[in-house]
Amino acid sequence: MSVITTIPCPVRKIGQSADHHFFGYYNKSIWDREGRRMLALRVPRMAWDLAAEDVAEVGYFDLSDGETFRTVDTTTAWNWQMGTQLQWLEGLPGRKLIFNRRSDDATGTYPGLQARILDIDDGTAIDLPDPVYVVAPDSSYAICVDYMRFTATHPTIGYVLAGPAPELDLAPTDDGIRRMELPGGESRLLLSLADLKAFQPVASMEGAIHWVTHLEINPAGDRVLFLHRWTRRIEDETCWLHRLLVVNSDGTGLKLLECSDHPIPHLDNAHDPNALDTFDYEKSEYQISHPTWRDDRHIMVWGPHAGEIHYHLYDIETGEAEAVGAPVLTENGHMTYSPDQAWMISDTYPDKHTNIRKLFLYHLATGQRIDVADLQTDPTLGKENRCDLHPRWHPDGGSVCIDSVHEGERQLYVVDLGEALTR
Repeated sequence: MSVITTIPCPVRKIGQSADHHFFGYYNKSIWDREGRRMLALRVPRMAWDLAAEDVAEVGYFDLSDGETFRTVDTTTAWNWQMGTQLQWLEGLPGRKLIFNRRSDDATGTYPGLQARILDIDDGTAIDLPDPVYVVAPDSSYAICVDYMRFTATHPTIGYVLAGPAPELDLAPTDDGIRRMELPGGESRLLLSLADLKAFQPVASMEGAIHWVTHLEINPAGDRVLFLHRWTRRIEDETCWLHRLLVVNSDGTGLKLLECSDHPIPHLDNAHDPNALDTFDYEKSEYQISHPTWRDDRHIMVWGPHAGEIHYHLYDIETGEAEAVGAPVLTENGHMTYSPDQAWMISDTYPDKHTNIRKLFLYHLATGQRIDVADLQTDPTLGKENRCDLHPRWHPDGGSVCIDSVHEGERQLYVVDLGEALTR
């Protein structure tokens, strides 16, 4: 039987700098292979409305040297939710990381944006033609998307424009999901947004703008999951529609796993999206969100299936889905599996009355949920500059790293899960 227990676990801030630090998204390794260095961005204030010229320092905490933050570069291509897509390239020789940046010399698909591979030992850099979203586990290729399209469709994860917004086609044939080889930078289109619109279409796609998000590569590196979203009213997230799909890493074998297409009664009526609380959309009964690979064949996601919304586990071979932890996993969160796959870590969005986010473990074999931390957020933070916890596992499975503002500053914290895991 599924139960909820509470076992408070130690939450410790990393570093002692007066500046603010964060990483961004969940489901990426923040520690290097030695467990000695922890990636982060450094900024001068906890939050502000970003401008295109705002600089974040790219670097890492040296955990073996007093948790000193070491700056290795800077970037102006970042946001509060996903950072700059900073990640280790553990499959390449040496000690390398990758991140996105703006450059007038960018030669790729998206003007002014590129990725940079930086060797932190010798300082050498390789500039790539396109910005990255996620890198394959063996560092052999990256999946790339258009961050300027995000700026129009989903500003929370876009990069602020330096000039006027470009005119965007609704579902172009030359933009969508790209694959870029590493470290060489050869890039090609795997799936266009026109391809996605034409694949098992529904009527609500007509006249809508389309985009892709939440892309993740499986452990074997041969499949990519993603969300296809579309809407006829960008500014109102309750009008967004969602599909969960998977495709082979060469662009073949596209498969639909879930579609949350549904009537939107207020689409043609006067409706004020600002009347919604910041996190109401994240708690929508139609939201498909935060998919993650359990293994090469199974995907966990928050979303609706068979008329009910839960954490659902999909078998990509059969297309079947099963609800997981329905009695205790009752709302959207950022979930990932422990290295031994015995546990999931996840979080909640803030309670609108207490402003508390919960960080919790879920034991897959027994269905037990263990709440390990209650962390307060600042209710004045808006949608774009909020601070989600985004828990990320340590490679040894004994702790997680989160971003949090519960002490009045934006910082990285490590939560030691030892007591909860052993009890």
